[in-house]
Amino acid sequence: MPVYAFANQKGGVGKTTSAVNLAACLAAAGRSVLLVDLDPQGNATASLGIDRSALPRSVYEALVDGAPLPERILPTRWEGLHLAPAAVDLAGAEVELVSAPEREFRLRRALEEVRSAYDYVLIDCPPSLGLLTLNAMVAADALIVPVQCEYLALEGLSRLLQTMTRVRQRFNPRLHVRGFLLTMFDARSRLAQQVVEEVRHHFPGRVFRTVIPRSVRLAEAPSYGLPIIAYAPNSPGALAYTALARELLQGDGLPVPSLEGGAYGP
Repeated sequence: MPVYAFANQKGGVGKTTSAVNLAACLAAAGRSVLLVDLDPQGNATASLGIDRSALPRSVYEALVDGAPLPERILPTRWEGLHLAPAAVDLAGAEVELVSAPEREFRLRRALEEVRSAYDYVLIDCPPSLGLLTLNAMVAADALIVPVQCEYLALEGLSRLLQTMTRVRQRFNPRLHVRGFLLTMFDARSRLAQQVVEEVRHHFPGRVFRTVIPRSVRLAEAPSYGLPIIAYAPNSPGALAYTALARELLQGDGLPVPSLEGGAYGP
C-alpha cells in the first residue's frame, strides 16, 4: 500500500496532470486508489469534475482540526478512484499550521485511518516547499518528481532533494525518490531530447522509462473534469499514462493487467 507524493516546487511541470492521470490509470487497472489534493489551488479536485467551492468538507479539516479523514473522502465517477478534495480554506492551512503541535505529522496521522483500504495513495503537492509539502513528505513512502523537458529542467531539483534528505533524517527515514518523471516532451525539439539525456545522466536508474508527451488533449481534459483516459482514450497522453501505470505496477511487484487507453468511458 505505497503512498507516493508528487512534488516539485517549480510550477507548471505537469505535477497535477500526472497525479490525476496516473491515479485514473491505476484505478482502471483494477487498483483501489486514493488521490489526496493537497494543493490550495484545488486543480486535482477540479480535474475530476468536482466543484471545490461547493464542498462542505475537505482535507483542510483533517490537517488543521484533526477531523476524521474518511468522512472527507469522496467517490468519483470512476470505480476504484476516490478523492480527498481540496477546498478554498486549504490556502490558510500553511499559516494555521505554523503554531500547531506536531505540525509536520498531521497528514501522516490522517492517512493512518485509511491507507490500508487502498492499494495506492497519491498526494498532489502544491508548487512550494512549505508546510503542506512537508506534511506530504512525512506521510509518503516515496516521491514522484515530474520534470519538464524544457530549458533549466534541473533548476530547483537540488533544493527539493536537500529538503527530502532533511525530512528523511528528522521525520521519515523511509522517504526516497520513487522516480523522476519526464513530462511535456516534444519529440520535434532537439532541446527536449537533450533534457531527457541530461536528467537520465544526473539520476541514473531513477528516471521512469515512460516519457509524457506535450499534448493538447492533456491540457483540455481538466476543463471537462475528466482524466485523459476518459476524455481521449486513444491519444498519446492516454497511452503514455497507461504505460506509466504499467511501469509503476511492475516496479512495485504487482500484477500488470492488459490495459489499453480505452479502458474508461466518460
